[in-house]
This record gives sequence, structure tokens and C-alpha cells, in this order.
Amino acid sequence: MCATNSFLKSLGVEIYASGHRRWPDEAKAQAVADTLEPGATVNGVAARYDVLANQLSAWRRLAKQGKLVLPAAEPDEPVFAPLVVCDVPEVPPEPDIAASEEVIRIVSGEVRIELAPGTPAIRIAEIVHALGATPC
Repeated sequence: MCATNSFLKSLGVEIYASGHRRWPDEAKAQAVADTLEPGATVNGVAARYDVLANQLSAWRRLAKQGKLVLPAAEPDEPVFAPLVVCDVPEVPPEPDIAASEEVIRIVSGEVRIELAPGTPAIRIAEIVHALGATPC
């Protein structure tokens, strides 16, 4: 019990004398992310975090609805996204967005993201990965 409490406190979980716990969104998101690992089960992860499986399932639903943001995956090896080059019809820029040649643009379907020229490559890769991810 003491080891479990130490683990939970290291995640930022507030544990009250009554036994109630207050879970920060980051800890919930990490628990949900652990359920998405290959071979992981909701019951196994719930036991590790000392929560009921149905509570963890509720957090998973929040993540599916976009109300709980999961941490970015840290792969052991480089991750490459497929690149498809095709002719895209020119869309005039919207009036409130200043057209600049020094802007990094990512277009995926109807989603258009503009980034500053100094955006790190790892951040661009995370955004492209997130755009290609399928919902849970």
C-alpha cells in the first residue's frame, strides 16, 4: 500500500486521509496511454495504478472524445510518416492569415496548420503523426 501511494504521489495524485484521490489529467492520460501499449490490458493497467477497471475505461472514453489529451509517444526508433505528393488546387489564403513564404504549412484534408519557420523538426513530426493517428 505504501509503495502504491508513493508511486501515485510521484504521478501527482493527491491522496486524502479519507482514501479519496484527486487525479491530475496528466496521470489519467498516462494510465490511458499505458492501456494502448501492445499486450496491455485495461485490467492489468488498472491494477498497476490501483484504480477500478471501469474508472480507467471512463478515462479512455474521455480520451476518445478528445477531453483528455494523451502524452506524445516516445518511440524507441525513428518514426516516419508516409508522404504523398500530389497537385493540390491553390486555395486563396483567408483574410486573417498573413500570406508569407516563410511559414511552414501542413495541409491534411480540410485541416490547415501554419507554423513559424523556427519550429523544431520533432514538433512538426509530432503534428504530422497526430494528424495521421486514428481515433481510439
